Amino acid sequence: MLDKKTGEILAIGRRKTASARVRIKAGNGKITINHRTLEDYFRVEEHRTVALQAFAETQNTDKYDVRVNVIGGGSSGQAVAVRLGIARALLQVDATLRPVLKADGFLTRDPRERERKKYGQRGARKRFQYSKR
Repeated sequence: MLDKKTGEILAIGRRKTASARVRIKAGNGKITINHRTLEDYFRVEEHRTVALQAFAETQNTDKYDVRVNVIGGGSSGQAVAVRLGIARALLQVDATLRPVLKADGFLTRDPRERERKKYGQRGARKRFQYSKR
């Protein structure tokens, strides 16, 4: 979706309880996540590489400026949510990138969610210890 005021492409990526709103426009590769730099927000190198995999696979690393608002979940889920949002935004910019992004699985939303805790149990699956005597 195109934002008429700023000229940015909008896309949403989700993973577990993390939700990332991605805005992308032509630029020189500046990436801002929650008003912080990529290195400042994702301290772990693995999370930074996961978040930027869509750019790396399509060789668009320095062509677009990215602004991301991400909420919920942990840092790993947020990184995958950002990756999905960036992939969806790139798809709106250039539809010819679809085979590359689809082959690497960047357009698929991971449906796995946390299972709820059940009553009478310690967690979702774990039970309290049984005492025979």
